[in-house]
Amino acid sequence: MTKIYLLLAIMCLSFWANSQDLYDLSRVREVRLTFEEDIWDKKLNAYKQEGKDRRLVGKVTIDGMVYDSVGVRYKGNSSYFNIRKTESRKLPFNIKIDHIKKDQALPGGYESLKLSNVFRDPSFMREALAYEIANKYMVAPRANFVRLYVNGELLGLYNSTESVDKDFLKKKYGYGKGVTFKCDPSWAYKKIDGCSKGDKASLQYLGDDPECYENLYEIKSKKGWEELIKLTKTLNKNPDQIETVLDVDATLWMLAFNNVLVNLDSYSGRLCHNYYLYQDTFGIFHPIPWDMNLNFGGFRFFDEGSPMTLEAMQKMSPFIHYSQSNDKRPLIVNLLKNSLYRKVYIAHIRTILNDFFVNEQYLTRARQMQSSIDFYVQSDKNKFYPYESFKKNLESSCPAGSVQIVGLKELMKPRTEYLMNHPLLKKEAPKISEVYGTKTGEEESKITCRVSEADKVYVCYRAGKFGAWKRLEMKDDGADGDATSGDGLYFSMVEGGSGLEYYIIAEAPKAASLSPERSGKETHVVR
Repeated sequence: MTKIYLLLAIMCLSFWANSQDLYDLSRVREVRLTFEEDIWDKKLNAYKQEGKDRRLVGKVTIDGMVYDSVGVRYKGNSSYFNIRKTESRKLPFNIKIDHIKKDQALPGGYESLKLSNVFRDPSFMREALAYEIANKYMVAPRANFVRLYVNGELLGLYNSTESVDKDFLKKKYGYGKGVTFKCDPSWAYKKIDGCSKGDKASLQYLGDDPECYENLYEIKSKKGWEELIKLTKTLNKNPDQIETVLDVDATLWMLAFNNVLVNLDSYSGRLCHNYYLYQDTFGIFHPIPWDMNLNFGGFRFFDEGSPMTLEAMQKMSPFIHYSQSNDKRPLIVNLLKNSLYRKVYIAHIRTILNDFFVNEQYLTRARQMQSSIDFYVQSDKNKFYPYESFKKNLESSCPAGSVQIVGLKELMKPRTEYLMNHPLLKKEAPKISEVYGTKTGEEESKITCRVSEADKVYVCYRAGKFGAWKRLEMKDDGADGDATSGDGLYFSMVEGGSGLEYYIIAEAPKAASLSPERSGKETHVVR
């Protein structure tokens, strides 16, 4: 009999593991937390006030699967402290599955759950929708919805966001133990004697003393301050060498994403935070966006001035912060000073607009999500905003406390029109076709393509899925291999054979094109 029960348990676990993914947006998962303590809330609140990563041990059940000895704490800053003042019980949670049992993980290898309480988002859409869009172009977490119970009490509908941890990093970069920083300054940050005052986690170079950076960046690895300082020094002092320490294309995608979606609770806004930096085994840092609940204009401050009006957000320049004299946002200023990077950045903006906003695909997805969670929002007794606001905020503004949260369509329809009519987005970009990669030796390949209306053509390539990107200017493929033929055929001989990944950049005087358009996330492959 015992064997039968064991077999059934294994079958159930196997079915759960092979069913829909933990972050599949097509379903709302049920999460039940159980604590032995009746005063669990008081204890978690006390731990949070201590400011340390102290956790209460409990049990979590996810869609019927039980995990005991998990560690639980409250998380967040504004989403915790502002809601705590109201005495609402719907606070954000961080659940560590391997808190005590180090080999315990959820199916898929996930070791934690991060549950956000949908603070300042009457639509409930912003976080899940923004992460879905971001994943089209860059490495980013995923998010969906869960219904959370604690000790049998329904607290409400939450966003569940994939954790940027060693498991996540290993899946995305092939190695999970590299240098990692959460770029989120301490709220109690004070200037340290002998250090230049940095403008939050902006990657300004503040000198060679790690202490100058410790209040601005939260280190998640055993070491890494020297590496971070090298990144900031290169970015600020030798930006022409930036490709040796930073994944520039991924960074341009993040900046383009922040701009198009008016994601100002990010590097691009006043607080200059909410992203991770991960250094891979090749010494290259990669940005990873984080915390999307105030996307689509939910946060209206791009500098220390007044909040932006609706019209200002709709017509926000693609070049906010871009000024030769602005040293507070070097990731924007020093990258966009480079003519090629600037054109690629504009090409990425055009791609995001065409993929999701010109055709209103974002609105179609948002309506699908809205329909799938409608019942759960109605039955959420602890939601911060009326059900009517949930239905309305997809289209138009709704109050959230003392502020107005702009409607997604209200913001993005005029914004899309503004950006698509921007002079730089209307410039004629080169055309790329007939892209082909041929293995010519054990460790050599020939990359060819046809390009029209371009001055220069580059191939960016790497060895397999996790290699470091290299960029090489391609040659005009004349009849003798050297002469300029004028037929638009280009080639490069590159290191690497089967499995080599690559994409093409074609540069004209005022614009650039890429193939594939979603460069980095999508690539051509030598077979």
